[in-house]
Amino acid sequence: MANITPSGKSDYLTKQDRKETSALVVCFGELLIDFVPTVGGVSLTEAPAFKKAPGGAPANVAVAISRLGGSSAFIGKVGADEFGYMLADILKQNNVGTSGMRFDANARTALAFVTLRADGEREFLFFRNPSADMLLHESELDIKLIKQAKIFHYGSISLIDEPCKSAHLAALRIAKDSGCILSYDPNLRLALWPSAEAAREGIMSIWDEADVIKISEDEITFLTGGDDPYDDNVVLTKLFHPNLKLLIVTEGSEGCRYYTKEFKGRVAGVKVKPVDTTGAGDAFVGGFVYSIASDQNVLKEETRLREALHFANVCGAITVTERGAIPSLPTKEAVLQFMLEATTI
Repeated sequence: MANITPSGKSDYLTKQDRKETSALVVCFGELLIDFVPTVGGVSLTEAPAFKKAPGGAPANVAVAISRLGGSSAFIGKVGADEFGYMLADILKQNNVGTSGMRFDANARTALAFVTLRADGEREFLFFRNPSADMLLHESELDIKLIKQAKIFHYGSISLIDEPCKSAHLAALRIAKDSGCILSYDPNLRLALWPSAEAAREGIMSIWDEADVIKISEDEITFLTGGDDPYDDNVVLTKLFHPNLKLLIVTEGSEGCRYYTKEFKGRVAGVKVKPVDTTGAGDAFVGGFVYSIASDQNVLKEETRLREALHFANVCGAITVTERGAIPSLPTKEAVLQFMLEATTI
C-alpha cells in the first residue's frame, strides 16, 4: 500500500492528482448494446424489464481509460443503425477517439442480454448472426491510429469469425511492429464460440504475443482443462510465457494476484455492496491500463505495480455499485475520493 503523507493523502493519490500526459491506448474489438434487468438476482426469463446500456469489453476499457483522464481510441464496427450511431456518440461524449470506427449498412449492431442470477452465475443471450462487429475487414483498419498507440488492448471475441479474425491478427502485427505494449483480456464468452475446444484454441492462439494478460479464476480453470486456479505452479507453468511482462488473475471482490519474471503477490479487494457486476472486469482493466499509459515503471517496480492494482480494484468496485457497464465507469475524481476516504477510516 502507498505511504501516507502529512496531508493525509497517500503518495499515490498525490501523484495521480497531478496533471499528467497519458500515452494513447487503442482498444480493438466489439461495441454493442447490453440489456440488463432492472432488478437484480433474476434469470433473463424472470426479469420484468431491461435497461439499455452501451457495452462490449474493449469499448468499455476505452471509456474507462478516458473517464480516468487518459487518452484512448476504439477500433471496431457497428451497424449503420440507430444503436450504432448512438454508440459512436457515446464514445465521442466520453472523449474516446472514433476515427477507427466503421459502420456496416448490411448488418445490425450486436445486442446482448446479461444478468446475474440469485445463485451468483452470470447468464448471457447474444444476438449476432452476424452482427456488424464480426464483419470488420483488414482493409478497413485505421493503420495510422494503431501506429500512434503506446498500448494496444484487445480480447478474444474478435477472433471467433472471419473477416474480423484476420483484421484482428493484422492489427496485432501492426501494433507489435510499432512497439506497442500488447494488453490481452481473453474475456471468455463460451456461448459465442462453436465449441469449448474452439474457444480454448482460439484464445491460446495469440497468447504468446501479449505483454500483459488479465484473466479470471474461471478462465484459468477453463484454459488449463480443470486445474486449480489458486495454484501458483499451474499459473506459472501453464499460462506464464517467456515474453510476458505481467499476468494478472482477478478474483472479483477478493482482489487480484500478479505474476512477473521477478516477483509475484496479491492485492486485496475493496468491499462494496454490489448492484450489477457487468463491466467490473473492464473497469479494472481500464484502471490498470491507464496506470501503465501514465507510468510504464508500473510493469517494472513492484511497489508501483501494487499501487496500480489497488487503483484498478477500486475502479472495479465502484462500477458494481450501478447497473450497466459504461454508465457506471468511474471518473478519476471518484476513484481518488474513494481511496482517500478508505485511508481515513
